[in-house]
Amino acid sequence: MPATALPLSMSASQQEATGLGNYFIANYPPFAHWKLEYLHEARAALAAPPRPGVKLGLYLHIPFCRKRCKFCYFRVYTDKNARDVESYLDALLREVELYAALPAVAERPLDFVYFGGGTPSYLSAQQLALLFEGVKSRMRWEQPREITFECEPGTLQREKLVALYEHGVTRLSLGVENFDDRILEENGRAHRSPEIDRAYGWAKELGFAQINVDLIAGMVGETWDNWRNCVRRTIALEPDSVTIYQMELPFNTLYSKDYATSGVNPGIADWPTKRAWVAYAYDEFAKAGYEVSSGYTVVRRKDATGFVYRDELWHGADLLGTGVASFGHVSGVHVQNVDQWDDYLSLLERGELPWQRALKLRPEDAFIRELILQLKTGRLDVAYFAGKFQVDILARFAAVWDALRQEGYLEAQPGAVVLTRQGVFEVDRLLPRFFLPEHVGPRYV
Repeated sequence: MPATALPLSMSASQQEATGLGNYFIANYPPFAHWKLEYLHEARAALAAPPRPGVKLGLYLHIPFCRKRCKFCYFRVYTDKNARDVESYLDALLREVELYAALPAVAERPLDFVYFGGGTPSYLSAQQLALLFEGVKSRMRWEQPREITFECEPGTLQREKLVALYEHGVTRLSLGVENFDDRILEENGRAHRSPEIDRAYGWAKELGFAQINVDLIAGMVGETWDNWRNCVRRTIALEPDSVTIYQMELPFNTLYSKDYATSGVNPGIADWPTKRAWVAYAYDEFAKAGYEVSSGYTVVRRKDATGFVYRDELWHGADLLGTGVASFGHVSGVHVQNVDQWDDYLSLLERGELPWQRALKLRPEDAFIRELILQLKTGRLDVAYFAGKFQVDILARFAAVWDALRQEGYLEAQPGAVVLTRQGVFEVDRLLPRFFLPEHVGPRYV
């Protein structure tokens, strides 16, 4: 998820308002440093054998939606017909096949697979079968540890969920976002609350290993009363995990474009309010037996409810990012695909991987990338970084840790760096303090 690092010079009042620009930090170095002229580094990485012991994951971007949410900044399409969808899936499978033939990928089993969007559940049962069987026939699919599939509740029928279960999906993620139909409509969501209960009931009945529910704090029209009700209704569903995003205003959303033109905030709550809502939610989930898994996630049983995709990526796993505009990371090189429909299809028709830009990480970049991503869990293992990168993170960032401790964001624990509760809620705002000087300030684009 692209994000913008807040400049360190930004005032406290500016940081409290939800202004234009991204807040969430998804990767490092910032995307602005990824360049077309670095694509040769991606080619070289994939032409070499893989790094020993590194897990391999696959991300498949399904860019179709019934409607475009007003806060969405992903590459999605709402105007494609059945033939367009089939053409795209054919291209997607060609991309998987091209990757599978390269030395860095060939014969490596998939450890985790993620179907993201867009709306993967937009696909029909027949299209899903084509996609799953196509990937399985092209790569080593020995029942990956985790297969995540994102769903919009209104696109689900019981038969489609049965198909997903039979195809081996282990982690079903429902984009609920809110339970109030007026708020869903205002924010451009296609589904309505009755569809949430119906889809969740089917999923629960089928027995998926893990069901995740997504919520968004700060949607236009949201109030304290509405937020309390959303938390109450989510707890009543008893999902295995809950992910709470805080609404932001990336530059290419419908809300952002209106805001840029009018100068009027569409009604998104400020950051202190959103953090208060997240804090309330975490308190209520804790009372219901949930534990904090990251700045965005609570789980019912931390020892039994994992998120392999997240945890492996944050520990340096390889990820093949397939589909239009997707991001990947292989053998220490970041790469992003072209972000236009025609370019994506035409490159694959010519038998070329559809890359747009890349960046090879230096050892220092790789170290900082893992540090800031793992800090999102609220905890860093000092011994892990000493063993993998030969860096004493306590000494390296002593001044930063001291400042965070004085500001109330850090707890003292032997052998670990542990954020306070408030530090966890504000973690993305804190991460730029660890950036190398040349990476401070530019937008994540």
